[in-house]
Amino acid sequence: MYNNMMKIEFLSKSENESFARVAVAAFVSQLDPTIEELTDVKTAVSEAVTNSIIHGYQNREEIIKIEAVIEEKELIITICDDGIGIENIELARQPLYTSRPDLERSGMGFTVMETFMDKLEVYSEKNKGTRIVMKKKFKSLS
Repeated sequence: MYNNMMKIEFLSKSENESFARVAVAAFVSQLDPTIEELTDVKTAVSEAVTNSIIHGYQNREEIIKIEAVIEEKELIITICDDGIGIENIELARQPLYTSRPDLERSGMGFTVMETFMDKLEVYSEKNKGTRIVMKKKFKSLS
């Protein structure tokens, strides 16, 4: 079966959110995705990276890591930060919940990720960071 992998690291600057989105999209393009599939992945990556910047690092410049793996019939994207972590993952995954109401954020990041990907896993430990794992199957791999 088709297998490939890529890793990138970048500073948690808001301007790097678009870099992350485009880098993952370029990697995914080898799967010949539909426009909808590509847009889904780009949107989910954008939300995860934005969460790391705003919530994980609270706009401090630290490192965000992304790994994308094509494994058999599935794309697996892992996004990690070493930020403040999520105290209550279940609460954070609720639509409209935000840990930063002072920024007037919508609180829809996890909901968007869940909507556009087939599976979303969130692992976090307070003051140790967060790891988001998103999975998606592509029609071209079916």
